[in-house]
Amino acid sequence: MKSTTVFALAVLVAAPTLASFSPAQAASECPATGSLSGWGVNSTVYFDITSGGTCLFPIRLEGEVKSSRISQKPAHGTLKRLNLSTFQYTAKPGYKGADVMAITATGKGPTSSGTSSITANATVR
Repeated sequence: MKSTTVFALAVLVAAPTLASFSPAQAASECPATGSLSGWGVNSTVYFDITSGGTCLFPIRLEGEVKSSRISQKPAHGTLKRLNLSTFQYTAKPGYKGADVMAITATGKGPTSSGTSSITANATVR
């Protein structure tokens, strides 16, 4: 029997505290590196995923998300908005290499507000 590894990539932003991953999601959280700044500042994150895998990635910005959209679609997979603050990435089966996507979100936190572009760099293995 062939085993499959599933990862999780969600964009979660909640107010007034830091967002946390919901255990109700079927997949585990994708470990990402990079630093997120506050609202109104662009950020970049990096993560690894298996070919054909699906990822939910929590982006922890303090405050409330007002709007969000996909601003750059990945070239080697799909990115889907599940709700205002959650996105799901699925890497194309058979593909191995780099993939880049971006999400634009507007929100307000206790110390800043504005629109942020979050670029996610995936390494598909």
